[in-house]
Amino acid sequence: MSADDPIAAFRVEAGELLDQVEQGLLDLTHRLDDMDLVNAVFRGLHTLKGSGAMFGFDALAAFTHHCETAFDRVRKGQVPATPALVGVILSAQDHMRGLVEGNASESEGAAILASLQEAVDAASGGAAAPAKDAAPSAPAPATAAVAQAAGWNIRFRLPPDSMANGTNPLMLLDELRELGSCTVVALTDQVPPLPQLTPTDCHIGWDVTLVGDVSRDAIDDVFIFVMDDMELTVTPIAAEAEAESIATEDAVPAAVAAVAAPSAAPAAPVAAANDTATARTPAKADESVRVPAARLDSLMDRVGELVIAQSRLSQLAHHGHDLVLRSVSEEIERLAGELRDTMMVLRMVPVASLFGRFRRLIHDLARDTGKNIVLVTEGEATEVDKTVIERLFDPMVHLVRNSCDHGLENAEQRVAAGKPEAGTVRLGAHQSGGEVVITIRDDGRGIDRARVRAKAEANGLIQPDQALSDQELLQLIFAPGFSTAAQITNLSGRGVGMDVVKRTIEGLRGTIDIQSVDGQGSTISLRIPLTLAIIDGLLVRVGASRYVIPLTAVEECLELSLEDDMRHRGRSLITLREKLVPFLRLRELFVSGTKPDPYQKIVVVATGQGRVGLVVDQIIGNHQTVIKPMSPLHRGVSTFAGATILGDGEVALILDIAQLVAAGQPQEESLRAAG
Repeated sequence: MSADDPIAAFRVEAGELLDQVEQGLLDLTHRLDDMDLVNAVFRGLHTLKGSGAMFGFDALAAFTHHCETAFDRVRKGQVPATPALVGVILSAQDHMRGLVEGNASESEGAAILASLQEAVDAASGGAAAPAKDAAPSAPAPATAAVAQAAGWNIRFRLPPDSMANGTNPLMLLDELRELGSCTVVALTDQVPPLPQLTPTDCHIGWDVTLVGDVSRDAIDDVFIFVMDDMELTVTPIAAEAEAESIATEDAVPAAVAAVAAPSAAPAAPVAAANDTATARTPAKADESVRVPAARLDSLMDRVGELVIAQSRLSQLAHHGHDLVLRSVSEEIERLAGELRDTMMVLRMVPVASLFGRFRRLIHDLARDTGKNIVLVTEGEATEVDKTVIERLFDPMVHLVRNSCDHGLENAEQRVAAGKPEAGTVRLGAHQSGGEVVITIRDDGRGIDRARVRAKAEANGLIQPDQALSDQELLQLIFAPGFSTAAQITNLSGRGVGMDVVKRTIEGLRGTIDIQSVDGQGSTISLRIPLTLAIIDGLLVRVGASRYVIPLTAVEECLELSLEDDMRHRGRSLITLREKLVPFLRLRELFVSGTKPDPYQKIVVVATGQGRVGLVVDQIIGNHQTVIKPMSPLHRGVSTFAGATILGDGEVALILDIAQLVAAGQPQEESLRAAG
């Protein structure tokens, strides 16, 4: 996104605004009588309408106006908020996204507006008429009577940076003119001399006399999304005695009373209003800057290059005898490390931004399946690299849909099983070392293992008598084309989706773990690296080549002498604390063509299915690894997650542990059989 492209900036802002409206609507489905939520949704729609008109999105402004009008009736108590009405506004919000992106259908918009009118008519037909003697919250009865008789005096000043932030004062004045007959006088008393004038600031105020049958609410609606930062005084047009009476009854602030006074001394009201505005203006919150993601990615690449250069400098300094050079190298290493850590924090975003998107999905799934589903989120403050967040959404959609469709029972089945009528889907996240663990848990029926095995045997994935561990059996659900659904629905059953989940998670260098208890539900855990850019790795040597093992997968290192290696030739198993651990000889897997070192090392790594040892010739040590993508020619080699450049300029390949173990076990068996 270019910083000079206002349309692109509007689309980003509109997307965030629509997200806020959607969250407000989803909250409103559970608390239909919460007027704070109603007002928040109304303000969002009002802001979207005004901003859309400002940037030339006339179709968006016109469509949003109808939704805003419906919610205005809810806000004023004329129509109650109903599930049907909120559901239509949710559908309308989807159409607004299409209008923002320019791919919406006119027929779809017309159908939504027709449904909106039906929902409003149904709601108003069932609502009791408001009592005539009920005292409205604003304005008070006396104020309303005066307003209907004459009109209002409106004096307002916008903050100096209002135009730079997208507020157009002329549009505010146009909205006031639509309410009635207006006389507008510009207040130029605060315009500075020309040498001190900042052209981008707003220095002018406005004094507006609005004549007509206009309520105070209608005036507030004009300024609803700038009211917090501006100076605004609104007083009814009335005789002096009536004005004093109203001021006494309604406890009008001193600044308002000053504006309502005769205009013999105009300087005093302005000064009083300014003093009041200064007193009530809140302190500015911490400012933030919107930076395009591409710039962060570019900066991350530069930091990666700096880490590589620092590694080379450190190697040269430690091989020499120049103490000054070594001191400078250590200082640069410290600064590069701090810069790397700062850069990593800049790329981190809380998983709340990911979890929040599933509220709408659960709402729609509950409607489509006819089930009562509750979404619970935990650990939303856990932070993950933004690239990881973006790539996690699609696989999590498949997992959540399967939990709702296959896992959760309908209300009758749950009650018969002694469970609450509403099924629960829990999304959780927590950090574990250099990884984040994201869990999708449901309290449904669990995974039917007998059915999974029967389906796998029918598809030829396993032999009828093949022995499988519980985890290996459950992992079969991620096989391509695998599905245990009795019938195909619009949600699942075609056997596509879960294999995509596995490929995506493995592409993120992550692992999937499944736990399921019959009748109690299932838990799927995704273990994902915190970042995909720079990792801590263990640098090892196999023959003449060097490789990097992600440090998050390493559990411990052992020594394997030549005699022990020969003794284990027949089985490739070692006993580690009274447990058998299989190991793979990387020298043979990679066909290095070299003889083993006298004292080899075993690096024990953790995989999704247990622990495996990797036999290497030498453990060189810890290494800050900047991950570089593989060339197009080598992208098909699944045992490597990427490459990195070492301090001496050589390239070291980064091992993909899960893929390496999966590919290495049959190869090890064939090598052992040939031997």
